[in-house]
Amino acid sequence: MLQVNNISFSYSNKKVLENIDFKADKGSHISIIGESGCGKSTLLKIIYGLLHIDKGSVFWNDTQVLGPNYNLVPGELYMKYLSQDFDLMPFITVEENVSQYLSVFYPDELKQRTLELLEMIEMVDDAKTMVKNLSGGQQQRVALARVLAQEPEVLLLDEPFSHIDNFRKNSLRRKLFAHLKKKGITCIVASHDSTDVLSFADEIIVLKDHTILTKGTPVALYNNPKNNYIASLFGEANIIPIQLLKPYAEINKSILVYPHEFQTSTESGLKVWVKNCYFKGSHYLIEGMVNEDKTLFFNSQTAHEVETELFLNVSLETINTRLKA
Repeated sequence: MLQVNNISFSYSNKKVLENIDFKADKGSHISIIGESGCGKSTLLKIIYGLLHIDKGSVFWNDTQVLGPNYNLVPGELYMKYLSQDFDLMPFITVEENVSQYLSVFYPDELKQRTLELLEMIEMVDDAKTMVKNLSGGQQQRVALARVLAQEPEVLLLDEPFSHIDNFRKNSLRRKLFAHLKKKGITCIVASHDSTDVLSFADEIIVLKDHTILTKGTPVALYNNPKNNYIASLFGEANIIPIQLLKPYAEINKSILVYPHEFQTSTESGLKVWVKNCYFKGSHYLIEGMVNEDKTLFFNSQTAHEVETELFLNVSLETINTRLKA
């Protein structure tokens, strides 16, 4: 089990993290999300032992993770950390980078393990290519394979798919996270991508103002976000007064509504005028205006011309659920 116990950290006099406390069971997948600059990358570096913390402690089982004040070479052998700069050897080949930390005393196992990892990142055909000749996305895939080579007990990933095109990204995510589950490798991922978070995490930790704002399962946080900040990390979200949706309501409160939770009508509901229409493949995201001073985003299966008048409705079930959140 990974235990992060009430840690705080500052760069000079600038507070970055304060009273961060959580646990991760063996084989679990934790996603850390939050706005840029909230401390996601710093937290991963602390867990790995690259930074000396001001307060608190980090343990993997009974072993305390000690920072650079205690270790000549920072970092823990049973962990692997993939930073956003990849840290590859540019003047050797892809397969040499991947197998760099594998034992040369077992050449057959080295070759087999390297091939398995190249197949996972879909780069078997590039095995003999020098890393300096690869694209940024290809280099990121090589970096992923390299941190997996020795099968660490804990894997720390900082924006692990940020340079990879969507064509490869979706397949790679499924293969990588399934592999980690199969091997029982604890995984902590810092990401801005809601697909990384919602589809694969066991638990989400939301950082805000240097500390943990909330944490919970993807389903719980998505369906019942406590505020607009949390909801906005998963995509567009709207904050709407109940009385706009239900004029007869006596409750003076606002609720959060995702774009897909609106139903459009040409007859009754909350009146909006179409301001912009964005094609999203499976649907259109419509930007609408209410009373010329409030913008709402909602989904539609059809396109709508600018200035078209529509009506929006939200189910009572959704309203009641959000009121209880």
